[in-house]
Amino acid sequence: MASSLAVIGVVYGDIGTSPLYALREAMLAAGAGSGGVAREAVLGVLSLITWSLMLIVTLKYVLILLRADNQGEGGTLSLLALAQRAIGRPHRGILILGMIGAALFYGDAAITPAVSVLSAIEGLTLVTARFEPVVVPLACLIIVALFVAQSSGTERVARFFGPITLVWFAVMAAGGVAMLITDASVLAALNPLHALRLVTQNGLLGLAVMGAAFLAVTGAEALYADMGHFGRRPIQLAWLVLVFPCLLLNYFGQGALLLARPEAIENPFYLLYPDWALVPVVVLASMATVIASQAVISGAYSLTQQAVQLKLMPRLRLRQTSEVSQGQIYMPEVTFWLMLGVLFLVLTFRSSSALASAYGIAVTGTMVVTATLALVVIHRHWGWPLWASALLIGPLLLIDLVFLGANLTKLFAGGYLPLGIAAGLLLLMSTWRRGSRIVQAQDRVSDLPVQEFLERLRSGSGTTVPGTAVYLTATPEMVPVALLHSLKHFKALHENIVLLTILTADVPRVAPEDQVQMEEIDAQLRRVTMTFGYAEEPDVPKALLQCRRLGWKPDIMATSFILSRRSLKLSPRRRMPGWQSVLFFYLARNAASASDWFRIPASRVVEIGTQVNV
Repeated sequence: MASSLAVIGVVYGDIGTSPLYALREAMLAAGAGSGGVAREAVLGVLSLITWSLMLIVTLKYVLILLRADNQGEGGTLSLLALAQRAIGRPHRGILILGMIGAALFYGDAAITPAVSVLSAIEGLTLVTARFEPVVVPLACLIIVALFVAQSSGTERVARFFGPITLVWFAVMAAGGVAMLITDASVLAALNPLHALRLVTQNGLLGLAVMGAAFLAVTGAEALYADMGHFGRRPIQLAWLVLVFPCLLLNYFGQGALLLARPEAIENPFYLLYPDWALVPVVVLASMATVIASQAVISGAYSLTQQAVQLKLMPRLRLRQTSEVSQGQIYMPEVTFWLMLGVLFLVLTFRSSSALASAYGIAVTGTMVVTATLALVVIHRHWGWPLWASALLIGPLLLIDLVFLGANLTKLFAGGYLPLGIAAGLLLLMSTWRRGSRIVQAQDRVSDLPVQEFLERLRSGSGTTVPGTAVYLTATPEMVPVALLHSLKHFKALHENIVLLTILTADVPRVAPEDQVQMEEIDAQLRRVTMTFGYAEEPDVPKALLQCRRLGWKPDIMATSFILSRRSLKLSPRRRMPGWQSVLFFYLARNAASASDWFRIPASRVVEIGTQVNV
């Protein structure tokens, strides 16, 4: 029960605030306003929203994709890792798909807080027009407060937000039921034929309505990405028992209101409530939209951590905020840049209606990627026949593609914004991968095969000193440059030398007993391979203690970790364009150090500088 309450407080905050603007924007797209409100349009929009929630959120995400978890982790990159493992080898097409999906999710993560908070604060203008000048400043203040609170950790934020969101859903349902009682005829919209008629009989207008109605399901991808924080069962239970019924009741209540009072199109959500309740509902909505933003922020943390471990991004500072759950993390750099992006959107668009045009493209694009990867996982990992996999996912993928086409009609009305954010993130990931491969290739040129190094040792090259030295290397069959430089400059080596290679598995977590493998090469040299899951925080000293069961008892406080500190220079024969090299240098300089990322005590680290031409 406690887990489901926390889920309500974080996972469903985003989709739970869609009633603030989704039906209004869809009705305006359908031509409501100056010409009144047509009954057919109300039933068509309600039917479109209802069946979008049913097919996309309930069927695709809650019932299917939440089962396509990678040892409890969800999201685009978890699905990418699962698909790669199912195929049995790295696949370039799958990798590119995963990168595109992840990049699009960041576009969604920037827009969701902006549109949600603005839509709630705009309710104050219904109380009095004098509130209009303070809408944007107040929204900015709330957004800053939300991002500052992230350092407390998702778990504490969820415990605080859960009860508030529970009240929010109850208030939404109550407002909808009160209006639905007066005109239950809107329940006819449960018939999907109303949605089909609206879309097929109105040409381009039908596409525009679909694009606006899609705002009702924009929290679905965050739902999947947050699975690692809370688990599958609490998310499913909260949706089926509380969230979905409350959303439908509110949407149908808004529909009944529009049929009774067409002038309520100004803001059908807030006008569901009597005048005396307006201010309390606005305050509650403001709190709910802050919570809505939490869903995508938590998802962005999970996605970034996975991207770093999968070597799609440079190492970023990460702090565990819970002693109980591994999924509770805080990333300062992600928080800062995401907050700047959200504030920029609020100050640029200044209203939820303007931002609504920018919303949807990023989410539908991510959904298309997710459905495609799910098809691979169901066929190759679950072992379903291809025809059965296509029969299950194909119709859902087709729906996603139709919604993507509908949202692309808003490309020049603000839809370019999330695509721009996604393109920037995609460029960053591709630059980091390309630059890292070039650096690794350069390292291999300078590295020495282990067997050749052993011959030098046997020839008596250098003095042996007491203690243990651990050298990090990406290629275990080669001796790293830092070790060669130690021998070259100090003419001495430690009596125990460890070549340490750290790998990332395509599963989120690796059991402690399976993390470490050790190979004795000779009396002085051993090779250790550590494997961590892509959702784990690598802790090298802790994992090194696993060597005791393999016959070697390291003393961490008598061990020196000798790392290479690369100095990157532009090469006259560079393999990347100059601008991309500069971007890679910037990312490398601002990446967290290997000692911080791998939790190596600073007092035990020695860094040896090397120059690499890129």
